Amino acid sequence: MTATRAAVLVESGRPAPYAASRPLEIADLRLDPPGHGELLVRIGAAGLCHSDLSVINGSRPRPLPMALGHEAAGEVVETGPGTEFAPGDHVVLAFVPACGHCERCVAGRPALCGPGAQANGAGTLLGGGRRFRAPDGTRPNHHLGVSAFSEYTVVSARSAVKVDRDLPFDIAALFGCAVLTGAGAALHSAAVAPGDTVAVFGLGGVGLSAVLAAKAAGASTVLALDVVAHKRDLAERLGARPVAGGPDAVEAVRDLTSGGAEKVIETTGVVAVLEQAYAATRPGGTTVTVGLPAPGAPLSLPALSLVAEERTLRGSYLGSCVPRRDVPRFIGLYRDGSLPVDALLSGRLPLDAVNEGFDRLHTAEAVRQLITFS
Repeated sequence: MTATRAAVLVESGRPAPYAASRPLEIADLRLDPPGHGELLVRIGAAGLCHSDLSVINGSRPRPLPMALGHEAAGEVVETGPGTEFAPGDHVVLAFVPACGHCERCVAGRPALCGPGAQANGAGTLLGGGRRFRAPDGTRPNHHLGVSAFSEYTVVSARSAVKVDRDLPFDIAALFGCAVLTGAGAALHSAAVAPGDTVAVFGLGGVGLSAVLAAKAAGASTVLALDVVAHKRDLAERLGARPVAGGPDAVEAVRDLTSGGAEKVIETTGVVAVLEQAYAATRPGGTTVTVGLPAPGAPLSLPALSLVAEERTLRGSYLGSCVPRRDVPRFIGLYRDGSLPVDALLSGRLPLDAVNEGFDRLHTAEAVRQLITFS
């Protein structure tokens, strides 16, 4: 067994500030060796994401206790039988462990893998097992097959994408969620093309990745909307035109794009903002949503517009990406300067400060923070 320290969520719904309520407890755990098709990975860096926060605050129910974290990069330490990886490989971890064999995987849509979704919902690895072990013998659940807020973790090899060893972990980690989801939403789901007008609602790590990708795709105008001024300032430095979020956002987008943007991407997970994003899309345009609202939250739209205005409204999970294809592709864009994702980094913190980090995310002080491990 491998000893590890991990941030474990025992109870969801504790109130902010999390520095006081301590929803994440740093626990000394042990990891069983990797099974067939699995890897033991030493985590180099792990990002704090709103998807983690939604589990902490209870809006996305998950089986508890759970070793949290889903955006990460690290080094393979040990392999189980039946993998193509070797100790020393550097990997980016994706939060859908695509089986490669189900109907959706075969169709080239691994983000919708059925067995992967079932395992993620149950808090297990793709093969159905749990590898963490607490001192009392209980087994904390895995978060989206990754559980990155841990010095070491065991993952399915189907969650891992090999990357070059010279790519720093704190850059590589961003490609596991923020970049896959945001850049994928722009390049795959919205299919941003040269000359398009684009609006992005919500400027966290995912939204800013969408801004960068839309610029890289040659969009003529990229509007960046958020209620937080410093996030708009960052988007402006990255080449977008900042627009204040809030009740006047739709009118502002329409005024700046002669009636609405051709491609609109919503990343907040707030239904009212998605309704704004749809309203800010011109006839014939496409609205893409990557945000995760509360389960059961209703959406109200003028149904006639879908037909009479030939609108497209589509969801995008994992950016509609194929991680083994798109992680290397997006890293290539980063290396040639087209996708400067290092601009998203708000700071680095040790594992012991994870609750304080989620306070900064909750209050919108930070865009993308990373837990780094020595």
